[in-house]
Amino acid sequence: MASLLDDVAVTAALRDLPGWERDGDSLVRTASLPSFPVAIAVVDRVAEIAEAADHHPDIDIRWRTLTFRCSTHDTGGITALDVTLAGAISDQITAASS
Repeated sequence: MASLLDDVAVTAALRDLPGWERDGDSLVRTASLPSFPVAIAVVDRVAEIAEAADHHPDIDIRWRTLTFRCSTHDTGGITALDVTLAGAISDQITAASS
């Protein structure tokens, strides 16, 4: 089981995750993509990454706006798994927005 990150570690991780913020026991990012098909393509790529890592974000889809929420539910908060997944999600958002 992954270990929870303390507040100092979460704050440090967020410095390297532009656009992400802490919301309680989760890391959260909302991104507006150029179109609905582009947004769904990002969701598809994130799904593949999450499945390979066996660590899945909560995803809210509102037309071309996506909100990702990363938390390690079985541990009850934010772990290194969430930080890694948030970074991978950011890479997909950046690639789709270019």
